[in-house]
Amino acid sequence: MDTFHHLPVLSSRIVESFASVPSYGTILDCTIGGGGHASLLLKQYPNIRIIGLDQDPEACVAARKHLAPFRHRVKMISTNFANFEPSEPLSGILVDLGVSSYQLTQAERGFSFRYKGPLDMRMNSTEGETAADLINRLDETELANLIFKYGEERLSRRIARRIVQNRPFASTTDLAYVIAGCYPPKVRNGRIHPATRTFQALRIVVNNEMQVLDQLLATSPSWLTPGGILGVISFHSLEDRRVKRSFLNDQRLDRVTHKPIIADEFEKKQNIRSRSAKLRICRRKGDEHQD
Repeated sequence: MDTFHHLPVLSSRIVESFASVPSYGTILDCTIGGGGHASLLLKQYPNIRIIGLDQDPEACVAARKHLAPFRHRVKMISTNFANFEPSEPLSGILVDLGVSSYQLTQAERGFSFRYKGPLDMRMNSTEGETAADLINRLDETELANLIFKYGEERLSRRIARRIVQNRPFASTTDLAYVIAGCYPPKVRNGRIHPATRTFQALRIVVNNEMQVLDQLLATSPSWLTPGGILGVISFHSLEDRRVKRSFLNDQRLDRVTHKPIIADEFEKKQNIRSRSAKLRICRRKGDEHQD
């Protein structure tokens, strides 16, 4: 799948973060995507193994192809990390919560308001309710609450009212047009598209993202061996607050980063997705690994 391209964010910082894992340790990549971060880790640490998870079947195909040179050191599993239970102790866990560039640019996936396509937004397009199903069945109050809670959209009630008045919706661009009409003309062409927060909210709910993240944060520290590293890259405040709170309150963990790691100006210019990325790292308490 040559079209699956995803430039991994904060690459050098991720590689540095896992320097303390033992030479023959196993790292779980919970959202392997196109295999960008995994490839860098496998190259830098020639004896580690990677277990790669992704609920998007297309991502798994792409990752297998990208990581073919390391095939004996990689195990791929097509699943949501919420359904995973490791069969071995882990030296490290990496979670990149971002949507891949490939997913955003494939109109048929329905993630982006910039491309006309069906209102789908499912990470696994074979399971669950689509975004169109969701907005066409919820009442106005439920829809407004969803957009406010998961999109932090201040015009959520106005947007919900317009959606209900104009539904049913089937395409991304039709929905984005109606949302944009809820904003004053002078702000419709600002740096952030008016539909950004609503589309974020719909994607989060369609994929149950906050619940599965909470589950992972609660269970994954117990998968780590003492001294094992857990790194999470988030892309919006809802995720980052959850990660920060979990790392702070989990008695099994010591925080390695007290403030999130962000991209430098060079990376921000090279990769626009890195502008909102925040990396937090912690370590499982206990005796440090010795190589």
